[in-house]
Amino acid sequence: MSKQRRRALVEKAQPQLSLSHQCTLLGISRGSLYYKAKGESDFNLQLMREIDEQYLNTPWYGARQMMRHFNRNGHAVGRKRIRRLMRLMGLRAIAPGPETSRKNKAHRIYPYLLRDLKVTRANQVWCSDVTYIPLAHGFVYLVAIMDWHTRHVLAWRISTTQDTHFCLEALEDALERYGAPEIFNTDQGSQFTSKDWTDTIADGGIQISMDGKGQWVDNVFIERLWRSLKYECVYLNAFDSVRDAATGIDDWMHYYNVERPHSSLGDRTPAEAYWAQVA
Repeated sequence: MSKQRRRALVEKAQPQLSLSHQCTLLGISRGSLYYKAKGESDFNLQLMREIDEQYLNTPWYGARQMMRHFNRNGHAVGRKRIRRLMRLMGLRAIAPGPETSRKNKAHRIYPYLLRDLKVTRANQVWCSDVTYIPLAHGFVYLVAIMDWHTRHVLAWRISTTQDTHFCLEALEDALERYGAPEIFNTDQGSQFTSKDWTDTIADGGIQISMDGKGQWVDNVFIERLWRSLKYECVYLNAFDSVRDAATGIDDWMHYYNVERPHSSLGDRTPAEAYWAQVA
């Protein structure tokens, strides 16, 4: 459990346990209760948004190429700043390279099971990914779970941190509402290689599949979802707060699932295509 979540468990009005005792039990310092993380500067937040927009167009850009892009366009930005912000955003070049992967080396990596597999029905394959969502004065992370064949978004959550907890919430929500797929595909991010995540998948009798290193195309449909969401919703609204972002994303996800037809689905919406197969 992260320190942030342990701090959230402390009850300042608890009559039976002092703050110091609660902190000792949770393995945190009392001083950490009053710590407020220093936010990014306005310049960095604007730069992060511009990095995110450029990454949608050139996902093979690492920190060096991203720096060159901004320098050519009149932004004197150093590679170290770009690299730190890309790490913070969870962005990495699609081609393998130094310091671009957010893998946890202690976690097991599973093989990619979708190569040459014909995905022909709902609940045959689900996929998931995490993306960065800029706000007017900060940012959050968004995870979504999608049915591969019908593109139906089954569940999503936002979080201010890149931990596993909010991903698990989305996963458990999808499993409870829609049952279980045969295969679940993700990238090699630490949220999806964590024991909590893989155990939940395996306990449901689901096969685990993971993209090859740097191969964003292995999870192409959810990458297309991010692009549509950002250009049709996020960049047009400049959400002021986490609550505004949650409301705006909820409205767009409903539109995407229920109102937005896909030519690849015979001009049906994802919801129509999904429920036609599982009803």
